Amino acid sequence: MTYNTLFTQQALGSTTTANRIVMAPMTRSRTAQPGDIPTPMMAQYYAQRASAGFIVTEATQITPQGKGYSFTPGIYSQAQIVGWRLVTDAVHQAGGKIFLQLWHVGRMSHPSFHPDGKPVAPSAIAPDAQVWVVGDDGVGRMLDCPVPRALEKEEIEDIIEDYRQAAINAMEAGFDGVEIHGANGYLIDQFLRRTSNHRTDEYGGSMENRIRFAVEVAQAISEAIGADRVGIRLAPYITQRGMNDSEATDTILLAAESFNQLGLAYIHLAEADWEDAPVVPETFRYALRELFEGAIVVAGNYSKAAGEALLEKGLIDFVAFGRKFIANPDLPYRLEHNLTLSEISDAGTLFGGNEQGYTDYPVYQD
Repeated sequence: MTYNTLFTQQALGSTTTANRIVMAPMTRSRTAQPGDIPTPMMAQYYAQRASAGFIVTEATQITPQGKGYSFTPGIYSQAQIVGWRLVTDAVHQAGGKIFLQLWHVGRMSHPSFHPDGKPVAPSAIAPDAQVWVVGDDGVGRMLDCPVPRALEKEEIEDIIEDYRQAAINAMEAGFDGVEIHGANGYLIDQFLRRTSNHRTDEYGGSMENRIRFAVEVAQAISEAIGADRVGIRLAPYITQRGMNDSEATDTILLAAESFNQLGLAYIHLAEADWEDAPVVPETFRYALRELFEGAIVVAGNYSKAAGEALLEKGLIDFVAFGRKFIANPDLPYRLEHNLTLSEISDAGTLFGGNEQGYTDYPVYQD
Protein backbone atom coordinates (compact mmCIF):
# COMPACT_ATOMS: atom_id res chain seq x y z
CA MET A 1 0.00 0.00 0.00
CA THR A 2 1.28 3.48 -0.84
CA TYR A 3 0.71 6.56 1.27
CA ASN A 4 0.38 10.08 -0.08
CA THR A 5 2.38 11.52 2.76
CA LEU A 6 2.71 14.90 1.03
CA PHE A 7 -0.95 15.43 1.83
CA THR A 8 -0.98 14.80 5.56
CA GLN A 9 -0.89 17.46 8.25
CA GLN A 10 2.40 18.38 9.87
CA ALA A 11 3.48 20.37 12.92
CA LEU A 12 5.54 23.48 12.23
CA GLY A 13 6.62 25.23 15.39
CA SER A 14 3.48 26.34 17.19
CA THR A 15 1.19 25.75 14.20
CA THR A 16 0.03 22.85 12.05
CA THR A 17 -0.03 22.87 8.26
CA ALA A 18 -2.72 21.30 6.07
CA ASN A 19 -0.14 19.43 3.99
CA ARG A 20 3.63 19.02 3.60
CA ILE A 21 3.98 20.97 0.35
CA VAL A 22 5.87 24.26 0.62
CA MET A 23 6.05 27.06 -1.90
CA ALA A 24 9.77 27.78 -2.08
CA PRO A 25 11.12 31.35 -2.06
CA MET A 26 11.57 32.72 -5.58
CA THR A 27 12.74 36.20 -6.57
CA ARG A 28 10.24 37.72 -9.02
CA SER A 29 11.21 41.45 -8.83
CA ARG A 30 7.79 43.05 -9.15
CA THR A 31 7.72 45.65 -6.38
CA ALA A 32 6.48 49.22 -6.74
CA GLN A 33 9.14 51.88 -7.22
CA PRO A 34 10.61 53.85 -5.64
CA GLY A 35 10.88 52.11 -2.31
CA ASP A 36 10.78 48.37 -3.18
CA ILE A 37 7.19 48.16 -1.91
CA PRO A 38 5.01 45.02 -2.20
CA THR A 39 1.92 45.52 -4.36
CA PRO A 40 -1.67 44.27 -4.73
CA MET A 41 -0.47 42.20 -7.70
CA MET A 42 1.96 40.42 -5.39
CA ALA A 43 -0.90 39.79 -2.96
CA GLN A 44 -2.89 38.15 -5.76
CA TYR A 45 0.12 36.02 -6.79
CA TYR A 46 0.69 34.62 -3.31
CA ALA A 47 -3.01 34.15 -2.55
CA GLN A 48 -3.38 32.08 -5.72
CA ARG A 49 -0.85 29.64 -4.20
CA ALA A 50 -2.24 29.59 -0.64
CA SER A 51 -3.10 25.87 -0.83
CA ALA A 52 0.54 25.13 0.02
CA GLY A 53 1.14 23.87 3.54
CA PHE A 54 2.97 27.14 3.91
CA ILE A 55 4.52 29.72 1.61
CA VAL A 56 8.00 31.17 1.96
CA THR A 57 8.12 34.55 0.25
CA GLU A 58 10.73 35.78 -2.14
CA ALA A 59 13.90 36.93 -0.39
CA THR A 60 13.32 40.31 1.27
CA GLN A 61 16.11 42.70 2.22
CA ILE A 62 16.27 43.71 5.86
CA THR A 63 17.92 47.07 5.04
CA PRO A 64 18.96 49.01 1.91
CA GLN A 65 22.49 47.71 2.54
CA GLY A 66 21.19 44.16 2.17
CA LYS A 67 19.92 44.67 -1.39
CA GLY A 68 21.52 42.90 -4.32
CA TYR A 69 18.92 42.73 -7.12
CA SER A 70 16.61 45.29 -8.67
CA PHE A 71 12.96 45.56 -7.62
CA THR A 72 13.23 43.05 -4.76
CA PRO A 73 11.07 43.86 -1.71
CA GLY A 74 12.19 45.20 1.63
CA ILE A 75 10.86 44.96 5.19
CA TYR A 76 12.47 48.03 6.77
CA SER A 77 10.07 50.88 5.88
CA GLN A 78 6.50 51.51 6.97
CA ALA A 79 5.37 51.53 3.35
CA GLN A 80 6.86 48.08 2.87
CA ILE A 81 5.15 46.79 6.01
CA VAL A 82 1.81 48.11 4.72
CA GLY A 83 2.44 46.52 1.32
CA TRP A 84 3.26 43.16 2.88
CA ARG A 85 0.09 43.37 4.96
CA LEU A 86 -1.87 43.25 1.68
CA VAL A 87 -0.08 39.98 0.92
CA THR A 88 -0.56 38.32 4.30
CA ASP A 89 -4.23 39.32 4.50
CA ALA A 90 -4.86 37.86 1.05
CA VAL A 91 -3.08 34.60 1.86
CA HIS A 92 -4.84 34.21 5.20
CA GLN A 93 -8.23 34.92 3.62
CA ALA A 94 -7.46 32.10 1.18
CA GLY A 95 -6.73 29.78 4.10
CA GLY A 96 -2.94 29.75 3.78
CA LYS A 97 0.12 30.32 5.95
CA ILE A 98 3.06 32.48 4.93
CA PHE A 99 6.60 33.09 6.21
CA LEU A 100 8.78 36.03 5.18
CA GLN A 101 12.32 35.21 4.06
CA LEU A 102 14.78 37.68 5.64
CA TRP A 103 17.75 38.51 3.39
CA HIS A 104 21.04 40.31 3.46
CA VAL A 105 22.97 39.59 0.26
CA GLY A 106 26.40 40.65 1.57
CA ARG A 107 28.86 40.63 -1.31
CA MET A 108 26.25 39.38 -3.80
CA SER A 109 25.41 42.90 -4.86
CA HIS A 110 26.27 45.73 -7.25
CA PRO A 111 27.85 49.17 -6.68
CA SER A 112 24.70 50.93 -7.92
CA PHE A 113 22.82 49.82 -4.78
CA HIS A 114 25.32 51.38 -2.35
CA PRO A 115 26.14 55.07 -1.73
CA ASP A 116 29.87 54.32 -1.51
CA GLY A 117 29.74 51.74 -4.30
CA LYS A 118 30.84 48.94 -1.95
CA PRO A 119 28.77 45.96 -0.87
CA VAL A 120 29.78 44.50 2.50
CA ALA A 121 30.96 41.00 3.45
CA PRO A 122 32.90 39.14 6.15
CA SER A 123 36.07 39.68 4.08
CA ALA A 124 37.09 41.70 1.03
CA ILE A 125 36.81 38.78 -1.40
CA ALA A 126 34.79 39.07 -4.60
CA PRO A 127 32.35 36.28 -5.50
CA ASP A 128 32.46 34.67 -8.90
CA ALA A 129 28.90 35.77 -9.54
CA GLN A 130 26.50 38.22 -11.12
CA VAL A 131 23.30 39.94 -9.99
CA TRP A 132 20.28 41.24 -11.92
CA VAL A 133 20.31 45.04 -12.21
CA VAL A 134 17.86 47.25 -14.08
CA GLY A 135 19.61 50.16 -15.77
CA ASP A 136 18.43 53.70 -16.47
CA ASP A 137 17.01 52.37 -19.74
CA GLY A 138 14.64 50.11 -17.82
CA VAL A 139 16.35 46.93 -19.03
CA GLY A 140 17.51 44.26 -16.57
CA ARG A 141 20.97 42.76 -17.06
CA MET A 142 23.21 40.33 -15.19
CA LEU A 143 26.23 42.31 -13.94
CA ASP A 144 29.41 41.26 -12.13
CA CYS A 145 29.71 41.64 -8.36
CA PRO A 146 32.68 43.76 -7.25
CA VAL A 147 35.18 43.25 -4.43
CA PRO A 148 33.22 44.02 -1.24
CA ARG A 149 34.24 45.95 1.85
CA ALA A 150 35.01 43.86 4.95
CA LEU A 151 32.64 44.54 7.84
CA GLU A 152 33.92 46.08 11.05
CA LYS A 153 32.93 44.23 14.22
CA GLU A 154 30.49 46.93 15.36
CA GLU A 155 28.82 46.79 11.95
CA ILE A 156 28.18 43.08 12.47
CA GLU A 157 26.37 43.91 15.69
CA ASP A 158 24.29 46.50 13.81
CA ILE A 159 23.29 43.95 11.16
CA ILE A 160 22.18 41.47 13.84
CA GLU A 161 19.93 44.24 15.17
CA ASP A 162 18.67 44.86 11.62
CA TYR A 163 17.62 41.20 11.41
CA ARG A 164 15.84 41.44 14.76
CA GLN A 165 13.94 44.57 13.75
CA ALA A 166 13.05 43.07 10.37
CA ALA A 167 11.48 40.07 12.14
CA ILE A 168 9.45 42.42 14.34
CA ASN A 169 8.35 44.29 11.22
CA ALA A 170 7.32 40.98 9.65
CA MET A 171 5.07 40.25 12.61
CA GLU A 172 3.54 43.72 12.26
CA ALA A 173 2.90 42.90 8.60
CA GLY A 174 0.96 39.80 9.62
CA PHE A 175 3.33 36.96 8.75
CA ASP A 176 3.05 33.59 10.47
CA GLY A 177 6.82 33.47 10.86
CA VAL A 178 10.13 34.26 9.23
CA GLU A 179 12.80 32.28 7.43
CA ILE A 180 16.40 33.45 7.74
CA HIS A 181 18.18 33.19 4.39
CA GLY A 182 21.46 31.50 5.28
CA ALA A 183 22.05 29.80 1.93
CA ASN A 184 23.23 30.24 -1.66
CA GLY A 185 26.23 32.45 -1.06
CA TYR A 186 24.52 35.36 0.71
CA LEU A 187 25.79 37.09 3.85
CA ILE A 188 25.16 34.39 6.46
CA ASP A 189 26.52 31.71 4.13
CA GLN A 190 29.57 33.93 3.52
CA PHE A 191 30.33 33.87 7.24
CA LEU A 192 29.97 30.07 7.37
CA ARG A 193 32.58 29.23 4.72
CA ARG A 194 36.37 29.50 4.67
CA THR A 195 36.36 30.50 1.01
CA SER A 196 34.54 33.76 1.80
CA ASN A 197 35.46 34.31 5.47
CA HIS A 198 39.10 35.10 6.20
CA ARG A 199 38.42 37.01 9.41
CA THR A 200 40.78 36.68 12.36
CA ASP A 201 38.36 37.86 15.07
CA GLU A 202 35.68 35.84 16.84
CA TYR A 203 33.61 35.65 13.62
CA GLY A 204 36.26 33.83 11.59
CA GLY A 205 38.75 30.98 11.70
CA SER A 206 37.33 27.94 13.49
CA MET A 207 33.97 26.40 12.68
CA GLU A 208 32.72 27.57 16.07
CA ASN A 209 33.62 31.13 15.14
CA ARG A 210 32.24 30.94 11.60
CA ILE A 211 28.80 29.83 12.79
CA ARG A 212 28.69 32.62 15.41
CA PHE A 213 27.02 35.21 13.16
CA ALA A 214 24.29 32.81 12.01
CA VAL A 215 23.58 31.68 15.56
CA GLU A 216 23.51 35.23 16.93
CA VAL A 217 21.08 36.28 14.19
CA ALA A 218 18.82 33.31 14.94
CA GLN A 219 19.00 33.99 18.68
CA ALA A 220 18.16 37.69 18.30
CA ILE A 221 15.16 36.93 16.10
CA SER A 222 13.98 34.10 18.36
CA GLU A 223 14.10 36.35 21.40
CA ALA A 224 12.09 38.99 19.54
CA ILE A 225 9.27 36.91 18.03
CA GLY A 226 9.64 33.37 19.45
CA ALA A 227 11.77 30.55 18.09
CA ASP A 228 8.65 28.60 17.10
CA ARG A 229 8.07 31.22 14.39
CA VAL A 230 11.61 31.01 12.97
CA GLY A 231 13.19 28.84 10.29
CA ILE A 232 16.52 29.06 8.50
CA ARG A 233 17.56 28.11 4.98
CA LEU A 234 20.96 26.46 4.48
CA ALA A 235 22.81 25.08 1.44
CA PRO A 236 25.36 22.45 2.51
CA TYR A 237 26.07 21.05 -0.97
CA ILE A 238 25.89 24.15 -3.17
CA THR A 239 29.33 25.31 -4.29
CA GLN A 240 28.80 28.03 -6.90
CA ARG A 241 29.49 31.74 -6.28
CA GLY A 242 32.90 30.93 -4.85
CA MET A 243 31.43 28.98 -1.92
CA ASN A 244 33.12 25.58 -2.36
CA ASP A 245 34.39 24.59 1.09
CA SER A 246 35.11 21.00 2.10
CA GLU A 247 34.09 21.85 5.69
CA ALA A 248 30.69 23.20 4.66
CA THR A 249 28.62 20.19 5.69
CA ASP A 250 30.38 19.78 9.04
CA THR A 251 29.99 23.51 9.70
CA ILE A 252 26.27 23.39 8.94
CA LEU A 253 25.75 20.35 11.16
CA LEU A 254 27.51 22.19 13.98
CA ALA A 255 25.23 25.18 13.42
CA ALA A 256 22.20 22.87 13.42
CA GLU A 257 23.04 21.83 16.99
CA SER A 258 22.81 25.47 18.06
CA PHE A 259 19.59 26.02 16.11
CA ASN A 260 18.14 22.98 17.89
CA GLN A 261 19.11 24.41 21.26
CA LEU A 262 17.35 27.66 20.33
CA GLY A 263 14.24 25.67 19.37
CA LEU A 264 13.89 26.88 15.78
CA ALA A 265 10.77 25.66 13.99
CA TYR A 266 12.55 24.31 10.93
CA ILE A 267 15.65 24.02 8.77
CA HIS A 268 15.16 24.42 5.02
CA LEU A 269 17.79 22.78 2.81
CA ALA A 270 18.42 24.42 -0.56
CA GLU A 271 19.70 21.56 -2.67
CA ALA A 272 21.31 21.86 -6.09
CA ASP A 273 18.71 21.45 -8.85
CA TRP A 274 20.64 20.94 -12.07
CA GLU A 275 20.98 17.55 -13.76
CA ASP A 276 24.56 16.65 -12.76
CA ALA A 277 24.39 18.33 -9.34
CA PRO A 278 25.93 16.61 -6.31
CA VAL A 279 23.55 14.18 -4.61
CA VAL A 280 22.89 14.83 -0.94
CA PRO A 281 23.98 11.63 0.82
CA GLU A 282 21.61 9.97 3.25
CA THR A 283 24.39 9.99 5.84
CA PHE A 284 24.02 13.77 5.99
CA ARG A 285 20.24 13.52 6.18
CA TYR A 286 20.42 11.04 9.07
CA ALA A 287 22.98 13.19 10.87
CA LEU A 288 20.82 16.30 10.53
CA ARG A 289 17.73 14.45 11.69
CA GLU A 290 19.56 13.22 14.78
CA LEU A 291 20.84 16.72 15.65
CA PHE A 292 17.74 18.79 14.90
CA GLU A 293 14.35 18.14 16.50
CA GLY A 294 12.37 20.68 14.46
CA ALA A 295 10.93 20.17 11.00
CA ILE A 296 13.20 19.64 7.98
CA VAL A 297 12.25 21.09 4.59
CA VAL A 298 14.00 20.21 1.32
CA ALA A 299 13.95 22.03 -2.02
CA GLY A 300 15.73 21.04 -5.22
CA ASN A 301 13.62 20.19 -8.26
CA TYR A 302 11.90 17.34 -6.43
CA SER A 303 9.31 15.13 -8.03
CA LYS A 304 6.33 13.92 -6.03
CA ALA A 305 7.83 10.43 -5.83
CA ALA A 306 11.28 11.59 -4.75
CA GLY A 307 9.84 13.80 -2.03
CA GLU A 308 7.55 11.12 -0.70
CA ALA A 309 10.40 8.60 -0.60
CA LEU A 310 12.26 10.81 1.87
CA LEU A 311 9.08 11.55 3.81
CA GLU A 312 8.34 7.85 4.23
CA LYS A 313 11.88 7.27 5.54
CA GLY A 314 11.27 9.95 8.14
CA LEU A 315 14.26 12.00 6.97
CA ILE A 316 12.26 15.14 6.11
CA ASP A 317 8.92 16.72 6.96
CA PHE A 318 8.18 19.02 4.01
CA VAL A 319 9.04 19.24 0.30
CA ALA A 320 9.35 22.72 -1.21
CA PHE A 321 8.60 23.33 -4.87
CA GLY A 322 9.77 26.41 -6.75
CA ARG A 323 9.25 26.75 -10.48
CA LYS A 324 6.48 24.17 -10.46
CA PHE A 325 4.47 26.60 -8.32
CA ILE A 326 4.91 29.42 -10.82
CA ALA A 327 3.03 27.69 -13.65
CA ASN A 328 0.75 25.67 -11.34
CA PRO A 329 -0.85 27.91 -8.71
CA ASP A 330 -2.93 24.89 -7.60
CA LEU A 331 0.11 22.61 -7.38
CA PRO A 332 -1.00 20.64 -4.27
CA TYR A 333 -4.28 19.72 -5.99
CA ARG A 334 -2.49 18.65 -9.17
CA LEU A 335 0.04 16.55 -7.26
CA GLU A 336 -2.59 14.87 -5.12
CA HIS A 337 -4.68 13.90 -8.15
CA ASN A 338 -1.71 13.09 -10.44
CA LEU A 339 -2.75 15.74 -12.95
CA THR A 340 -0.59 17.15 -15.72
CA LEU A 341 1.69 20.00 -14.64
CA SER A 342 1.92 23.13 -16.77
CA GLU A 343 5.31 24.49 -17.83
CA ILE A 344 6.59 28.05 -17.57
CA SER A 345 5.53 29.65 -20.83
CA ASP A 346 8.10 32.43 -21.06
CA ALA A 347 11.33 32.51 -19.03
CA GLY A 348 11.60 36.22 -19.82
CA THR A 349 8.77 36.88 -17.37
CA LEU A 350 10.53 35.35 -14.36
CA PHE A 351 12.20 38.60 -13.25
CA GLY A 352 10.34 41.88 -13.44
CA GLY A 353 7.32 42.74 -15.55
CA ASN A 354 3.57 42.71 -15.02
CA GLU A 355 0.81 40.14 -14.67
CA GLN A 356 2.08 38.16 -17.65
CA GLY A 357 3.86 35.04 -16.43
CA TYR A 358 2.98 35.98 -12.87
CA THR A 359 -0.71 35.94 -11.97
CA ASP A 360 -2.12 34.71 -15.31
CA TYR A 361 -1.35 30.99 -14.98
CA PRO A 362 -4.70 29.20 -14.60
CA VAL A 363 -5.74 26.49 -12.20
CA TYR A 364 -6.30 23.03 -13.63
CA GLN A 365 -9.32 22.61 -15.88
CA ASP A 366 -10.44 19.15 -16.95
